[in-house]
Amino acid sequence: MIRVTVWNEFVHEKKDERVKEIYPAGIHNAIAAFLGKEEDIEVRVATLDDEECGLTEEVLRNTDVLIWWGHMAHGEVNDELVAKIQK
Repeated sequence: MIRVTVWNEFVHEKKDERVKEIYPAGIHNAIAAFLGKEEDIEVRVATLDDEECGLTEEVLRNTDVLIWWGHMAHGEVNDELVAKIQK
């Protein structure tokens, strides 16, 4: 089983009506829905608005592949979390 976490700021979809029209539930959920069709992939989503950006120690420990989708708010992810992700 491949454990995938799809992370997205989920900012652009809220601020731009055209983007919201295309990805009403966020691009992270569109990517997760596609990946979730595979039997050997377990997928979860996380966003900037989630506690600890959705990337707690437990989530990271249980993630084999992290897909990072960012566009507008990289500066809002704190450096401590970035270091934890990198590690």
